[in-house]
Amino acid sequence: MKHVLSIEVFFDFICPWCLIGQAHLQRALEQLRREQPEVEVSLHWRGVQLLPQMARTGQPFEAFYRKRLGSDEAVRLRQAQVRAAAEAAGVDIDFARISRMPNTADAHRLLQRAVALGSPEQAQALLARLFAAYFQQGKDLGDPITLLHIARACGLEPAQVADCLRGDASPFIGANDRAADGVPCFRFNQRLRVSGAQPVAVLLQAMGDALEEVVPA
Repeated sequence: MKHVLSIEVFFDFICPWCLIGQAHLQRALEQLRREQPEVEVSLHWRGVQLLPQMARTGQPFEAFYRKRLGSDEAVRLRQAQVRAAAEAAGVDIDFARISRMPNTADAHRLLQRAVALGSPEQAQALLARLFAAYFQQGKDLGDPITLLHIARACGLEPAQVADCLRGDASPFIGANDRAADGVPCFRFNQRLRVSGAQPVAVLLQAMGDALEEVVPA
């Protein structure tokens, strides 16, 4: 008997905890498939632009965080905390390569278009490449040319995505029904919510709880 599990992930590309949360989610899903292969998972990524007022060209990364956290030492400690969590999750984050805090509106519009075009594998590949471009390669996700190159690497043609890459800092309007103000946030079967980059065990427990509440498909 088949059961359906809907998972919505509310995220932004500039949030390292979202990258870490993605890694935890993938491991949780792998374990779920091994233990309950009858479960059909429907995964949806819901973009949330954390900094909608960010300038079109972004801001210097170091200056942004120094202003937000108050000192170079505070930035160093926060980045050390994030790197440790990322290493434990099996993902790489290279803060030294990140020079800009970008405006992510076009990146969200690009992923939304990939999802609308109907290939889950293509959309998932685009999501992974966008995260890697920022956190591992230090690329500017606010630059339309950079985004176009990433899109083409995932098999998307310029004609399919050109209108998404506005380069004008117009805010991204995502899902109106946001699960939470912060990201990452996971919503299971549109009811059960888990906030933050929680461990794999926590996500698995939430999946199990959500499945206990559903009617078999």
